[in-house]
Amino acid sequence: MRRGSSLLIGRENELRRATESLASARAGRGGAVFLVGEGGIGKSRLAEAVAQQAFAAEMTLMRGRSSAIGTVVPLRPLTEALLSLLRSNPVDVAALGPYGPILGRLIPDWGGQPAEHEGSSSLVILAEAVLRLTGLAGGRRGCLMTLEDLQDADAETLMVVEYLIDNLDLQPTLLLGTIRAEPCAALDLARAAARQGRCQLIELDRLDRDDTRRMAGACLGGGADDVPAAAADLLFAGSAGNPFLIEEVVAGMVDSGLLVSGADGWQMAERLPANPPTSFARGIAQGVEQLSPPARKLLSVAALLGRRFPLAVVQAATAMSDRDLLNHLQGELSARLVAPDDQLTDWYAFRHQLSRDTLLSLLPSEERTRLAHAVVESVERIYPGLPGEWCQFAATLYQEAGDAPAAGRLFTEAGRRALAQGAANSAVTLLDKAWSLPADEASRATTLETLLYALAEAGLVERALASVGLLDQVGALDVRRRAHLHTRLAWAAAVAGRSSDALVQVDAARALLGPAADAEDLAPVDVVAAHLALDVPGQDRLETAETLARRAAMVAEQVPLPVVACQAWQLLGALVRHRDPDAATECLERARSVAVQHHLPIWEIHALIRLGNDDALHHGALDRLHQARLQASQVGAVTARFQADASIALHSILRGDYDTAGALTERVLAETTRLKLLETTQYVLLLKAVLAGHRGRRQEMDDALAEFRHWNGDDAQHAPACTAWRARSARCWRRTAPAPSKSCPAHWRPRSATPRCSTSAAGTASTCWCAPCPARPTGTRTRS
Repeated sequence: MRRGSSLLIGRENELRRATESLASARAGRGGAVFLVGEGGIGKSRLAEAVAQQAFAAEMTLMRGRSSAIGTVVPLRPLTEALLSLLRSNPVDVAALGPYGPILGRLIPDWGGQPAEHEGSSSLVILAEAVLRLTGLAGGRRGCLMTLEDLQDADAETLMVVEYLIDNLDLQPTLLLGTIRAEPCAALDLARAAARQGRCQLIELDRLDRDDTRRMAGACLGGGADDVPAAAADLLFAGSAGNPFLIEEVVAGMVDSGLLVSGADGWQMAERLPANPPTSFARGIAQGVEQLSPPARKLLSVAALLGRRFPLAVVQAATAMSDRDLLNHLQGELSARLVAPDDQLTDWYAFRHQLSRDTLLSLLPSEERTRLAHAVVESVERIYPGLPGEWCQFAATLYQEAGDAPAAGRLFTEAGRRALAQGAANSAVTLLDKAWSLPADEASRATTLETLLYALAEAGLVERALASVGLLDQVGALDVRRRAHLHTRLAWAAAVAGRSSDALVQVDAARALLGPAADAEDLAPVDVVAAHLALDVPGQDRLETAETLARRAAMVAEQVPLPVVACQAWQLLGALVRHRDPDAATECLERARSVAVQHHLPIWEIHALIRLGNDDALHHGALDRLHQARLQASQVGAVTARFQADASIALHSILRGDYDTAGALTERVLAETTRLKLLETTQYVLLLKAVLAGHRGRRQEMDDALAEFRHWNGDDAQHAPACTAWRARSARCWRRTAPAPSKSCPAHWRPRSATPRCSTSAAGTASTCWCAPCPARPTGTRTRS
């Protein structure tokens, strides 16, 4: 008999629905389909059938799964999907433009790592890069991306999946995901998207009695009529119509002699064996009891390692020779449970998660603890430094082994690495685990410190601020570290628009440092306070901000603190422009010089954009703006490239080159609205309005301003620019009234077109004609 059936039984309707989505993707109308059901219900089997059809249609295939060793690893399914593409189809990553380097977060060989994390929008931009890659890989044939076991996926992967769901409709790509029917974020996401008509949800039910008998017949090499009625009843009772369990119970019945083959076909045995294996768990338990101790240990170690496991670790933990290892893996029971992994060399995988779960349930607690110690020692020996996912996996094993302090230290390290990778939400999850474990005071202090940084980076500013009080519970953080932490939280609160909370954190940092603090410790506090001073009502707020920024800039250059120096000099460039444009340019030149000297490409690009605006206004030259755009594309600074494009569009308007300006604004607006980049979208909509005004197209101007308000644009904040643009538009409209189709000539612009940074009456923000104003805390916001 066959251990499994190659036929897809009882899933004809589900396969038809998935096939229709596949055909739609090949025609350029992509989408997402999620297969949902309990373990063993046939999600992977159905996904494989869809993949076979895609392969037959010559579509590009990508396949990824959640962590190979059962731990939450940031972006692991997407990384594996891209690696599968790399192995089978060479891709011209250069064709992705600035999105190529962004994929360096997943595949370092593809364009290298992006130069710098771009704030809260970076994950959205990564999702856009993945979206564009699928379109490029699919070409005219289409692409199928299969992501399995999404119930175990990390928060960042699910954020990318949600973005793909929303934007695949114009791509030749079908996203096919499998999710176990259990409470999880992936299932919540899929159900919500299905209710809104953004994806298809295919829920797989158990097979009925007839289909159960058909499947059993296929396993026995025949049809439904070849299965005795008594065997069919026993089989349905033992499997409840679960396809995986049907196969396993049939195999157990044959192996135990309960179901025998004779001249008249398959028959029930006349004398039933003792304790017949009428359930999968009982069959596994009976098989394990018959194994030799080394073979039993091998399978137990493999189960502890995860759904997939490396042979090197199993061999080290069991001290087996190569021959013994392979002999045990190829034994009858082992071959039923595990097989060589189809993607990773020298790895094996359990045929199903239920097999692993059953083996773990059979392990006595003391034996499980002892094996966990042996496995984690082997992992640390084979993978020095615990690279990648092995860090949190070792943490899980230490927790299994009862060594909570070691587990906490490794969960903290895993969280720190996730944060450095830009996976702030996964970092919070890992650090929460670490914080919940007992540890010494120094370790708890490090965990809390890292957790607060992760909360701020994840945009969970309110929780971060509420958790500051926990600092009093740990005494191992020195004054400088605590002050730096308060400063970081102040900046996060400022970017989130919570100025009062930010000021509280600045005051806490200054109180900790005291009046005799070193200048280098005060410089980071001063630059944050300088930005916040702009939001404090009062006649001297600009002078206060300039004093703080200049002090921070001078100290930061000497120490050096290059990021602080760049922040300070760019802010100074905005603050002094109203009285001395040449001094403002000098400040920007210093910011760029620091960025180049210390290899900070993002800061260099932002300085180039502002310097390029100066060049355009003084000399009409756009060279540095084009240079900024090129450098942004090369390092994957997508939002900075949008800002460069917006500046080029503005100066094209001022030069009367309306066609260039129109093409740029439409292209940038299409991308920023899809990425939901709030501030850049607002700014480009204002450019669209002024372009329409210059052309004498009042309705287009009004439509653009209405869309600006729809994107939460604040007329009061942009009043100075809007007033000037509207006045200019009115003059253009009057001039062109006799011939509405004629564009407004460039010489009808006001004689002085030099942009000025102005501050609104409420003192809440600064607005600059030439670019999103650098007098505000940098950090691209997305629309909620």
